[in-house]
Amino acid sequence: MAMIGLDWGSSSLRAMRLGAGGEVLELRQSAAGASTLHGRAEEFAAALDALIPDWHEGSAPILACGMVGSQHGWREVPYADGPADAGALMRLSLAVDWRGRPVRLLPGLRCSGAAGAPDLMRGEETQVLGALQLEPTLAAQSCLVLPGTHSKWAQVQDGCVAGFATQMTGELFAVLRQHSVLGRLMPAEADPSPEAFEQGVAAARDHGEAGLPNQLFGVRSLGLAARIVPEGLADYLSGLLIGHELRAGLAWREARGLNAAPLRLIGEPALCERYAHALALFGEPGSQALSNTAPAGLWRLANQGGL
Repeated sequence: MAMIGLDWGSSSLRAMRLGAGGEVLELRQSAAGASTLHGRAEEFAAALDALIPDWHEGSAPILACGMVGSQHGWREVPYADGPADAGALMRLSLAVDWRGRPVRLLPGLRCSGAAGAPDLMRGEETQVLGALQLEPTLAAQSCLVLPGTHSKWAQVQDGCVAGFATQMTGELFAVLRQHSVLGRLMPAEADPSPEAFEQGVAAARDHGEAGLPNQLFGVRSLGLAARIVPEGLADYLSGLLIGHELRAGLAWREARGLNAAPLRLIGEPALCERYAHALALFGEPGSQALSNTAPAGLWRLANQGGL
């Protein structure tokens, strides 16, 4: 074992033993996410005690990314301002103590967002750097899309995360599905409906100028008018939200001068496949995906930081 990498999000903890070439020798995970531990240092240490007690002995460096460095984490690590590369992130990392061993916590990344509001990421920057480690040609210039609860569209330039934009697509879907009038029309379980998903993407693509609030009400009216069966409404809603994200994201990509740069998807394979299908409907076929790039990103950061 050359190092221990921790991908510590809000709802889960993944611990990885990495070998001399950055390969994952062993992966363990638990539900002890940062948001479940109440910001108490002793609870974070106990979570590691429970998950990797047999990894405690030794001198391998330990590097952690994600919400473990947030305000409700083990210790808050201030955001780095972009553009930033692996070296800049490592210089701002802070160490906490785990039973006499240092655990280095990485900062998140901050950039200027739309209408003057700052945009933030914490954990995704490590996934972006992992993509550069796995596919070095992306480092010169690329557009990387990380679908999820808070989707990120990131610009890479000369090995740095030069800028990014966040879309709350996944969270909006969950809130609307579970806590709005739209969800009342949807059965708790239903078989996938690719046709309804494509209808939602096409509605955003072809009529998105009507505005998302207007088209969201259309989910209800299409259901009430029996133009989409109840079992297809969740997929229609998903397609509509992803379609609006793509309208905004592809415009952002064009404004950044990235239309000729490689575009990659990073994340859970099934979700990346859904985004790739939606991108094809927008005339962007063949979008390639990378999954679980966090280990490679932690390895790159550790090397840049001299660990």
